[in-house]
Amino acid sequence: MDSPAAGSGAAEHASPPDDVSALPLFQECFRTLADSIERVLKGKRSAVELALTALFAEGHLLLEDVPGTGKTTLARALAASLGADCRRVQFTPDLLPSDITGVSVFRQNSGTFEFLPGPVFAHIVVADEINRASPKTQSALLEVMEERRVTVDGVAQPVPHPFMVIATQNPVDMAGTYPLPEAQLDRFLMRLSLGYPDHASEVTVAGGGPDIAVAEQLPVIATARHIDEFARFVRTRVHAAEPVVDYAVRIAAATRTSPLVRLGAGPRGSVALVRAARVRAAAAGRTYAVPDDVKALAPAVLTHRLLLTPDAELAETTASDIVASVLADVPAPRPVRQTTPARV
Repeated sequence: MDSPAAGSGAAEHASPPDDVSALPLFQECFRTLADSIERVLKGKRSAVELALTALFAEGHLLLEDVPGTGKTTLARALAASLGADCRRVQFTPDLLPSDITGVSVFRQNSGTFEFLPGPVFAHIVVADEINRASPKTQSALLEVMEERRVTVDGVAQPVPHPFMVIATQNPVDMAGTYPLPEAQLDRFLMRLSLGYPDHASEVTVAGGGPDIAVAEQLPVIATARHIDEFARFVRTRVHAAEPVVDYAVRIAAATRTSPLVRLGAGPRGSVALVRAARVRAAAAGRTYAVPDDVKALAPAVLTHRLLLTPDAELAETTASDIVASVLADVPAPRPVRQTTPARV
């Protein structure tokens, strides 16, 4: 199989990664994508790798942070690095659901209705400032984020595969915004906060040196078909043993029993945790997930699924504090040691 990271020409002729021999190719693709995106988003390697983990886990990504930290830049850089159809939607209060999903138009010459697809019919959909649209418009994404299809006038229209929504929102300027409901937050596999860059990275960005790339000018590292094939490889060839899955489920269940939580992570959270752990394992060169994969990903996968009690909010306890406490309290499974039979 030709490496997708070798460029768009080689990517065109790659064969499906059906066996474990594709693991080095996946690692190369993952690393090259991260290196390319980091040319635009300086000093945020961890966040870039988490975004790629969400991509290969076939999940959606919510980027939440203050203005100017690179939320939209990360989304644009990720889309530019993939030879995939990408659409960006600026969410505003006057945006309608049909502006996202599409609409059926009556053609008088044929006497029939024709469906005109909206921007959601793309491989990567960037929903910029998603919390500035009304709840009615936000709900237009509920079906497509879960079922990969849009129902218009009673007809289900499938979206391209792979499909990923990358949404951004600003948690500080809340005037005129509509917080996402729990049902929609639960559909995001991860929520990331980029934070401010370190001093050296900010100096590099502010100086505008020659090594600073523009998101739209990044080279295509992998096609949509590669992403689909590698996602299938991770889903079918990277193993999560029963103790690891049990550990992920126990972590999610522990968030539901915390006295500081009104609503904990549901089954979708534990499923997302295992899917993301498989991708992290493959990126590390393993065909099996370990408890450390689950532990490392739990904050990004679970915090946005928790609804805290008023007492917890008054005490300024955060969802991150709850997840950290759960990880400290829930014991990880111990590795099984292989013993050799004693000689007689």
